[in-house]
Amino acid sequence: MVREALAKLRLQASRLAGRLTRSAATRETLKKVGQYVPPGLLHAPGLAGRLGLVTGGLVTVAVGLMYLFGVSALRGLAAGEATTRVELAVAAAREGMRQNTEDVLTAAQILAERPPLQRLLSSSIPEALPPYLTRSCESVALHACALVRGEEVIAATTTEVDWSRVLAAQAEQGERFLAVGATEDTAVAGASAAVAEHDGIRIVALRRLDTALAARLSERAGVVINIVDYESFRPGEGPFGVLNSDALSRGETVSGYVDALESYAASMPVATGTGETVALLQAVLPASTIENQLSGSEWRMLVIAIVIAALATGASVLIARYWISAVEQLTDAARRLGAGDLTASFPMVGGKELTILGTTMEEMRRNLVDLTTELRRREAQAQAVLGGIVEGIYAVDAERRIRFLNPQAEKLLKVSAAQATGKFCGDVLKPARDADGRRPCEHSCPIVAARRGGAGHAVEQIWPDADGGERRVVIASAGAVDEDGLQVQVLRDETELEAARRTRDSVLANISHEFRTPLAALLASIELLRDGLGTLDATRQRELVGSLARGTQRLTWLIDNLLESVRIEAGQLGIRHQDVAFEDVVVAARELIEPLIEQRGQRLEVAIDPGTPIVRGDQQRLTQVLVNLLANANKFSPQGSAIRIRARAEAGGLEFVVEDEGPGPIDPNDTGLFDRFRRSGGERDPNESGLGLGLYIVRSIVARHGGSVHLDRNVDARTRAVVWLPLEAPP
Repeated sequence: MVREALAKLRLQASRLAGRLTRSAATRETLKKVGQYVPPGLLHAPGLAGRLGLVTGGLVTVAVGLMYLFGVSALRGLAAGEATTRVELAVAAAREGMRQNTEDVLTAAQILAERPPLQRLLSSSIPEALPPYLTRSCESVALHACALVRGEEVIAATTTEVDWSRVLAAQAEQGERFLAVGATEDTAVAGASAAVAEHDGIRIVALRRLDTALAARLSERAGVVINIVDYESFRPGEGPFGVLNSDALSRGETVSGYVDALESYAASMPVATGTGETVALLQAVLPASTIENQLSGSEWRMLVIAIVIAALATGASVLIARYWISAVEQLTDAARRLGAGDLTASFPMVGGKELTILGTTMEEMRRNLVDLTTELRRREAQAQAVLGGIVEGIYAVDAERRIRFLNPQAEKLLKVSAAQATGKFCGDVLKPARDADGRRPCEHSCPIVAARRGGAGHAVEQIWPDADGGERRVVIASAGAVDEDGLQVQVLRDETELEAARRTRDSVLANISHEFRTPLAALLASIELLRDGLGTLDATRQRELVGSLARGTQRLTWLIDNLLESVRIEAGQLGIRHQDVAFEDVVVAARELIEPLIEQRGQRLEVAIDPGTPIVRGDQQRLTQVLVNLLANANKFSPQGSAIRIRARAEAGGLEFVVEDEGPGPIDPNDTGLFDRFRRSGGERDPNESGLGLGLYIVRSIVARHGGSVHLDRNVDARTRAVVWLPLEAPP
């Protein structure tokens, strides 16, 4: 055990040496070395003795458990031996009963061959037969004999035997038989032999299965044997009740421990050749016989266990004293090293293991000396690198408190390193809150993400000070670099870059989306014109060419309009203020969208109430609103369906509705559908999907007119886009 402890200590020392070569703080490392072994631990009085006692105690417990297990196993084996012994005893008794039946047959054959019996049968004095049979049966140890002709008893030695049962059993079983009920409380074994020179006459001999036979069988088997007559057997009675019942039900030997007798017992049914049970054989072995045999073995095992435990305890104490003395020397050297004395060398004492440990710790000391010089050099290099990096860099601890700021971070955050050190990073960066009033520190902090996945990245809007305005920064966070949770973050200011990127993305997105509808209309007109060459009349051809001209003009107008939308996005232009009749808006939008509607076999139904008012606004932009809504309806509606336009006066302004039979968005009440680049996901063909700018442009134009727009479904499950415009647009 001591050897294993020293090996573990040496392994820990090796790991510590490797860690020291990677550490970034020599002073902290030296403190940890000093704390490696708590002061006074190995010098505590009686440590070797306690180590020896603990080792000896563990050995004692192990030996004790082995002793208990051995005793339990020995008792189990003894119980199994006792059970086997009584089972073999009843088997031997059954063999003895069979031999007894053979003896009866032999005796009957001897009697049947005696000449006196033959002369008495030939004489005219039958009264002489019973006395002769009695003397002859007693001479061969038989209990009863009878001369029988057919079913008639000619002479018998006793009248206490039910010879009718005997003869019935003999007739069923043959010359050797067993009978029950022929005598009171005792089964009998019998045999039949024909008398010489007297056809039809046979002698029947009986011997009781009584206590005398049981005594002989007990002497032969070595255990007590009992023979129970089946006629006198009562199920469940007596200490053998359960055992006998099980033996009779199974038809085989059953053994076990009988609590009432404190003995091991076995029971075996004895049956005739025809299957009739005539008796039960019981074998009994007192448990005290087994206990006497076990007691001596248990004492010997206990003495051996005590001796082994004592020897193990003494040996562990001696070994512990030897090793602890060497460990104390190493501990003293380690404590001096932990206090900062790098000149303290480690002794090579205490055998192979402690010598290797001392060598490892000495190597650690030399590494510390080299590490101190290397750390100082690297610290100077790191300061030079951090000062020359363009991005801001700051470091936080496990609680996200700032521990370091480079000059660039100080400039970006408008705070000095002395002011920021020790503060929570969120209080220094001051990130913008979301719609729910939460800071990113609470739900999407890149520092926390880096701790979970090894790296974190976030784009945040920060407010360094009240006068500096909002800044957009990209924060990249690395994982923890040490056990204290130190993490380094890089700040990159992208405020100006993001503004330029937004302007570029806005122009490109608007162009890619808004050119799709007129170009599709132009393509549809071209296809109709191409397919109808040579077949279309001049009127239809003029209509298609006119549609192409209008589409080209529309594209030119869209280019100008998109450039204006970018300027409006930047807040540089407003909308035009002119009188707009909704009928004119419908006509202009219908000219642009009609080819697409015809191409899908759809129809456009327009219903404008007579009292629909004139509104002040930008007709081109309102046409753009209606075109976008009709284009969406065309995409989402099935072929052959109707697209309806309704307009009326509502709430002091103009309300118009575009209604289609398409499935519409999953949740029409989702206001996010009007966000930029947001797609509903319900297009017939994903390839026809736009960039998610249609509803965004609709909302922007309507909002600049002071109106509102929303989506819903009517009672017929049709999707509706409802737009309300005031009579006067805001300036």
